[in-house]
Amino acid sequence: MNTTPAYTYDAAPQRVLHGPGRAAELGAELARLGARRALLLCSPGQRTLAERLAAPLGAGCAGVIATARVHVPVALAQAAAAQARALQADALVAVGGGSTQGLAKALALELALPVLALPTTYAGSEATAIYGLTDQGHKRTGREARVRPLGVIYDPELSRALPLATSVASALNGMAHAVEALYAPDASPITDALARQGLRLFAQGLTGLPAAPQDLALRGQLLSAAWLCGHVLDQTRMGLHHRLCHVLGGRFDLPHAELHALLLPHVVATLAPHMPGPLQALREALGQAEPAAALQALADSAGLPRSLQALGVPADALAELARQAADEARSHRLTPDMATVLALLQRAHAGLPAA
Repeated sequence: MNTTPAYTYDAAPQRVLHGPGRAAELGAELARLGARRALLLCSPGQRTLAERLAAPLGAGCAGVIATARVHVPVALAQAAAAQARALQADALVAVGGGSTQGLAKALALELALPVLALPTTYAGSEATAIYGLTDQGHKRTGREARVRPLGVIYDPELSRALPLATSVASALNGMAHAVEALYAPDASPITDALARQGLRLFAQGLTGLPAAPQDLALRGQLLSAAWLCGHVLDQTRMGLHHRLCHVLGGRFDLPHAELHALLLPHVVATLAPHMPGPLQALREALGQAEPAAALQALADSAGLPRSLQALGVPADALAELARQAADEARSHRLTPDMATVLALLQRAHAGLPAA
């Protein structure tokens, strides 16, 4: 008897190029889109890389805006949109991690311009139609098909020099997408398979990375994992983990990847008794009997922050944060009550082991 539940899988169109040296194909990919004045976006630290990628474009480059920052402040996005209009850009190229991808999405939302992404980290934002904007301590997220990049160029040479701590934090950010997809109310056999493979590739890649941080095969494997995990987030509903990260990150302007890495083991430990199927999938993908402990060990191996207190979150804010996150996650299949979320935050604030 067929026991597969009914499901809907609406695959999004996106062209993906993967392999060392493929960043050199940026001009050809822009030509495929019919772009004549591409605007490159990056963070201040990636300006040199963005300018190097822009040079072969010649007159096809409208300029470089190197202002991307975490959580995409509304004022910053508005200023970048005004520059894009003034430069008469007809396409956007996002060179960098999640912050840069987020800025490109904000501009795509405002200006309806196509986006090409060249990721340098493993956040996976380039695979989704999810955007986020922060204003006065509140992070607002949404989904719009037009913000999803039409193309992604995964060139492992662009992340070859990424420091180990940044690599691990970014990878745990990416892994969180697949973890939530495993227990999402709109999960399907397809998203389950992709999530498991993404987690497996991340776990394998991170195991080998400390001994060979510049290995292009490992870096390429992590980029493949980032796309898989980002893609399943694009297909499923966000739950408690992402709500917590958005509430805390927007309120206190916290480093996004490090916050994901810190909270993920606690969320997995809290929800584990309520998700036996996804928990077993996590065990198999990570190759560990205790997924929460395994995720914590990965974060600890890179010396990532262990407590919310170390990130600057005040203890007297936890109750309100727990209430807000529990409310915002209520549409998800697994939604703990406020007391449970508060207990999770208190352990994370104190830097206690996930339990």
